[in-house]
Amino acid sequence: MFKQTKTEWRIHFGLVLAELICIPAFVIETKRALDGNTLSWAYVFEWPILGTYAVYVWRKLLREEHGVVKASSVSEPEHDRQLEEWNAYLDKVHGKRHDDGEA
Repeated sequence: MFKQTKTEWRIHFGLVLAELICIPAFVIETKRALDGNTLSWAYVFEWPILGTYAVYVWRKLLREEHGVVKASSVSEPEHDRQLEEWNAYLDKVHGKRHDDGEA
């Protein structure tokens, strides 16, 4: 059987808590909007967006916990060269030597 860590339980609890806030708030604001409160229409759309964002964060946190994170893109030599030139420029501006890597 699959055993979950304490951190995973906290991540699941966070999602449940977020959804327990978002769903009733959506229902309440929908009722208020239909009763004539025009400002509530903004909340009618906001709460589902926040609930969806909570699911996104939950999924991302679980993937990180399991070690299934996308590998960062491999840097290209052109970008590395530009970064080195920029760092050399900053060193020059701040009065540091950049010849042999020593400050």
